[in-house]
Order: sequence, then structure tokens, then C-alpha cells
Amino acid sequence: MTQFNRRSFLGASILGLSGLAARSLIAAQPNPKSAITFGFSLYGMRTLKLDAALQQCAAIGYNAVELACMPDWPGDPQRLNKAARTNLRNQLQQRRLALPALMENTPLHVDDKTHRQQLDRLRGAAELGHQLSPKNPPLIETILGGKVGQWETLRNQFANRLGEWAKLAEKERTIIAIKPHRFGAMNTPEQAIWLHTRVKSPWIKLAYDFSHFQHRNMTLAATLKTMLPQTRFVHVKDVEVKNNRAQFLLPGQGTINFTALLQQLRAGNYNGCVCVEVSGQIHGRQGFNPVATARQCYQNLAPAFQKAGIKL
Repeated sequence: MTQFNRRSFLGASILGLSGLAARSLIAAQPNPKSAITFGFSLYGMRTLKLDAALQQCAAIGYNAVELACMPDWPGDPQRLNKAARTNLRNQLQQRRLALPALMENTPLHVDDKTHRQQLDRLRGAAELGHQLSPKNPPLIETILGGKVGQWETLRNQFANRLGEWAKLAEKERTIIAIKPHRFGAMNTPEQAIWLHTRVKSPWIKLAYDFSHFQHRNMTLAATLKTMLPQTRFVHVKDVEVKNNRAQFLLPGQGTINFTALLQQLRAGNYNGCVCVEVSGQIHGRQGFNPVATARQCYQNLAPAFQKAGIKL
């Protein structure tokens, strides 16, 4: 039996305060009409300058954006000096766009040197988030890498390194949300919950995207039941299976019932962003038009928000 002494009491107290601090940061960005915001991930607008991307998203009708912070992307913190960050913050405010999340891609199955470099990247993203949205700093959303079938081999390494992320996240007061990916080692809700439980940090949460579960004998209701209590960010896109391989689609081009998804999010008291993610399978194609795509996604999904009783 674990002894409960003064040290453990103090540790529990500190963890409790840490949890309160984390919960204060995971509330949705302010939106006078709804607790759920409708966003577009700038992962799908890599070819646009940030000012232009924000202008287009606001004009289309989105009230939130996810900033892609990977190396060599327009939102890479290394590319944004003080003046650029001030301008970006002002643009977000002027266009009334919430910033609920920063997208990163920091796989955990890497060597120690790369792992340390990625800790620096996460630290830089957290700093950027606080500068762009001081009152409601965005979470950092990322997948974890690896390949399907490697979960048993990699899960302990994932847990150990995720523990290091948790310490950094607490210090930087920034939530990190990990997302199961159907092509990654962590690819099911149960695996995500296992990591969350193993790390035991209020600063590590989950990101949900049903396109990674559909056509895998997983239902919307069951996956949400498993993940929603710890979910702080939601991506939306569609998916089909061709030649036994998943092909991602724009939301509304497949068979995911987004009205049901939104209704179940509301019923589960989800308080965050529902954000369109255009897959690299799509935006990497020659001739891809990011603005027309963002407009199409909005037109496809806006009726689902209306049917679910969410005002935009």
C-alpha cells in the first residue's frame, strides 16, 4: 500500500493546483454565440501568407483557425520575429478569429538528440501561443508517429517521452493534445487513453478525429464515449477506403454524419473548436486551391452546425 506522507500530500496538492491551472486554459476561445467554435486549419493553406489566410478564413465565415507551426510552414515560430508576431496577434483580433490550437508534428519514435530538439520546438510553439493569445493560449496538437503494428513495441517509449512533454507543458502552461492517427503506432481511442492514464498529467489531453476510426469497425458513439472526457480539440474531414487503403476527403464528400457528431459533442458538454483539417493527401496535389477548398468545406459543414443547434 502506498504511504501518504507529507511529501506525497504536497505533491498531490501541487498536482491539484496544476490541474486547476490546466482547466483554466482549456476553455474554448470566447465566442458570444456558442461554446463550440468552427475553425479551419492553416495546415491546408501552406501556400498563402498568414495575413491572406486569416483574411480568407474570416471572410468565408470561420470564427477560429489552427496555426500550423511545423518547420518551413508560414506559422513556424522560427520564421516569426517580434514584429510578425505582433501583426499576427492584431490580425487575429481584428478579424475576430479565435486561436484554439497550434499544429505540430513531433513523433516520439526518434533518437535522443531529435527528441531534445522537439522539446525545444514544443517550447517555442508554447511561447508563440502565449504571445498570440495571452488570455486564452492555444493548445498544441500533434500526432505521435510510428507505424501501425508498432504499438506494443513503442508504447513504453511513448509514455516516457510524453511524461517529459508533460513537464514542459506544465512549465509553459500549455495543453498538449495528442491525436490517434490511423497510419501511426497510436491509432485507437484505447491506446490514447492508455497513454493519458499512464502519464497522469492534466497538461496532456486528446484530439479527436473520427476519420481515423471510420471503416475500422469503430462507431462514432463508441469512440466519442471513450475519448470525449479527455478531448480538448476536434478535427473534421471525411475518408473512404480504396484498394484497402484509407484516402482522406474533404468533409461532406464521404459518409461521416457530422450533424450527429456535433450533436454528440454538445450532449457531452464539449467546449472547444471543431476544425476542418485538409489532409496532405489533398493539399499536396498539383493545382490545389486553398481558398476554394476552405469555402467548400464551410458550405458542406455549416448546415450540420445549424441542424445541431450551434450558431455561428
